[in-house]
Amino acid sequence: MNAIQKSEAIKAGLRKGFQDGNSKMAKRKCYGYTLNFNGELKTNSDETKVVRWIFERYLAGDSLGKITVGLERLGIPSPTGRLKWNREGIDKLLSNEKYTGRVLLQKTISTGAAQIKNDGLVDRYLFVGTHEAIISDKVFKAVQEEKKRRSKATGK
Repeated sequence: MNAIQKSEAIKAGLRKGFQDGNSKMAKRKCYGYTLNFNGELKTNSDETKVVRWIFERYLAGDSLGKITVGLERLGIPSPTGRLKWNREGIDKLLSNEKYTGRVLLQKTISTGAAQIKNDGLVDRYLFVGTHEAIISDKVFKAVQEEKKRRSKATGK
C-alpha cells in the first residue's frame, strides 16, 4: 500500500466512525472539559467558569484583546498552561459549538497540502447530547452574530 492509498484508507476509517456515531474525535477534550474513566467528556468546574466568563465578556462588548488581558489579570493560565492567552485561542473558543453540548465533525478537510474549511465539499457530522453543555444555544448564537457584526464593522 503506497502513501496515498494509506491516507485514503485512514480518511475512510475516520468517516466510517463519523457515520456510525462512534468516533473518538467526538470525545476530544477541549478547555472546560475533562475525560472521565470511561473516556466521556465531563465539565471541569474551574474551567467552566472561565468559559462562561469569556462568552459573557465578549457579549458585554470586550474585544478579544481585552479578554486576554482580563484573564491574565485574574491569573488564569491558558489551556496550554501559559500565563498569557492569545486572541486566536479566545476566538476559537468562542466558535466552538462543543460548549453547547454538540460536536460537529469534519469542519475542515485536508487537501494534502493544507487544512481548509469544509464548506460542503464533504459531509459534516453533528452529534447532539454527547456531553453536558457549558453555555446555552442562545448565548452561543448571540456570540456568533456578534462576531459577524464585528467582522463587518472592521471590514474583515
